[in-house]
Amino acid sequence: MRAWLDRLKTWAQAIKRDAVALYLAARDPRVSAYAKVFAAVIAAYALSPIDLIPDFIPVLGYLDEVILLPLAIAGVIRLIDPAIMSEHRTAATDIVMRPVSKLGAAIVVVIWAVSAGLPIWLFWPR
Repeated sequence: MRAWLDRLKTWAQAIKRDAVALYLAARDPRVSAYAKVFAAVIAAYALSPIDLIPDFIPVLGYLDEVILLPLAIAGVIRLIDPAIMSEHRTAATDIVMRPVSKLGAAIVVVIWAVSAGLPIWLFWPR
């Protein structure tokens, strides 16, 4: 059981690393224009806290993270030259291993809360 969990954790870390690598590839001038577009869209979706299918929906909520996102990442990686992707994976590993700022996370949460609450407050019937 422990080995299975370790493999799952390693796989999840690889997906996260590849999402960051796709973000870097989307900014690389050596990558073709259509690969840049797909890489940017997939990286934005993977790194965004907003889901296409909300996680509270039973079974379907995690479908995008478990099946669709890894397939999309694998598909876009095939569009990028392996040597370029290898460079970006190395850089992405360094980025992913950096310590996370709790203050930065708190600021993002506050911005999202204000962004969600402000329209409700402005347009709520009085």
